[in-house]
Amino acid sequence: MFSAVALVATAAFHTWWARRRSHANHAPPAGDPGGRPAVVPAARPEPAAAEGPGADGGSGRAAGTSLWRMRTTVADTPGSLAALCTVLARLDVDILTLQTHPLADGTVDEFLLRAPADLSAQALVRETAAAGGRDTWTERADAHDLVDTPTRVLGLATRTALDAAELPLALRQLLGRCTLHSVPAVSLTGRPTGEQAPVEGVLEETVMRLRDPHGGTLVVERPYLPFTPTEFARARALVELDARLGPRLPRGRDVLTLPEGNEITVRRADQRDLAAARAMHDRCSARTLGLRYHGPVGDADRYLDHLLSPRFGRTLAVQTASGRLVALGHLLWDGDETEVALMVEDDWQRRGIGSELLGRLVAMAEEAGCDSVYAVTQSSNTGMVAAMRALNLPSTTRSRRAPW
Repeated sequence: MFSAVALVATAAFHTWWARRRSHANHAPPAGDPGGRPAVVPAARPEPAAAEGPGADGGSGRAAGTSLWRMRTTVADTPGSLAALCTVLARLDVDILTLQTHPLADGTVDEFLLRAPADLSAQALVRETAAAGGRDTWTERADAHDLVDTPTRVLGLATRTALDAAELPLALRQLLGRCTLHSVPAVSLTGRPTGEQAPVEGVLEETVMRLRDPHGGTLVVERPYLPFTPTEFARARALVELDARLGPRLPRGRDVLTLPEGNEITVRRADQRDLAAARAMHDRCSARTLGLRYHGPVGDADRYLDHLLSPRFGRTLAVQTASGRLVALGHLLWDGDETEVALMVEDDWQRRGIGSELLGRLVAMAEEAGCDSVYAVTQSSNTGMVAAMRALNLPSTTRSRRAPW
């Protein structure tokens, strides 16, 4: 049988979040249960160029500068770095920060550069090669890259310490543009997957495998740029920090009043809420479970442990004044993308709970620095579709064969 499926996705937060996004890179509030920010600074264009009188420093070049991140490998011999710096100085390039990553056959030097606006990436790579640099990689940078590496790493460690769900995001920010997958040691059907990295982890050029303290393996891939042993050591240290701290969530919670007067509490949830989530499943109709999981409703409980794991994202729970869990909202890290998913118990539908959760999940995704977020639901799930439209999310409709 065929069923219409509505795929609702943001093309990028830079489009529909343009007036709300803030580029602040700070630790999330320790007591924030996914609350929407009361005031979000308006986005402003990044200062990619500094123009004005004297901006050329008297070099004769056109006024204005650009920020670049550059990584190149040089021979581990006296004078090799000096030769490279001499070339950069001749190009009127200012070295703002420098990191060195020792290798067995050389040294990877990573620079943050302020260069004349008319200096192209090709010219920068060509001149670097003439100075002895090889395997050179360049990327445009912005003012947020001006934070020095120790400060940035300490900030990521703080985020990880406050919230177990921050580890995947911290690894991505530590390592740049990369894809991270959490491969469980046991499949949803209970069978071993054979995925268990050694305690010390594995580094294979553009892939690193780290042992997940929750079982299984964290696989990090960056095809465009090999990882260095230094980056591998930093990533492994973050994972070890997470393992030592154990399960943890921000403790805050928000109490809201529904239009009919009932009070509900919105808070973060994890695998310690598994029993309550299963009890909610038992109270949900087959239709509600089918709309949520797009498959056989008898398999729904298998997904809960996975969905509640901080390795795969963040979960918001809604509970009544009596403590009964009546809704779950998930923000799931899906490779380079982020998915949102909701389920509200039948007796609590059509009360605005879904819209409240969706708004909070989208705000959490923005806070986490996700570039895009999407949701998949059947077109017959009018409640979910209405909640998405209330947030003015762009949508498309596709057809696919149902999995049952």
